[in-house]
Amino acid sequence: MASPSPHNRERNDDEDDPVERMISRTGCAELHYAVQECMAEHQDWRVCQSQVQTFKDCMINFQNAQKQLLMKRLSPAPESTAS
Repeated sequence: MASPSPHNRERNDDEDDPVERMISRTGCAELHYAVQECMAEHQDWRVCQSQVQTFKDCMINFQNAQKQLLMKRLSPAPESTAS
């Protein structure tokens, strides 16, 4: 049985898009879909600036929360002083 070619870019309909999965993890997926819907409807990114800004703000909030979580994990725990 031959293994699939690593160069095969065909996707099955039941496969998840990695970008979709990534955005879903941020909690901003609905805002991302709102941007996509606006762009599909108007075909002009300038009309969709409020949706873009709302999605951008959500992503910035997610990134800041991730940075804070990482900083907590990387910072050394304070030493306890037991007497």
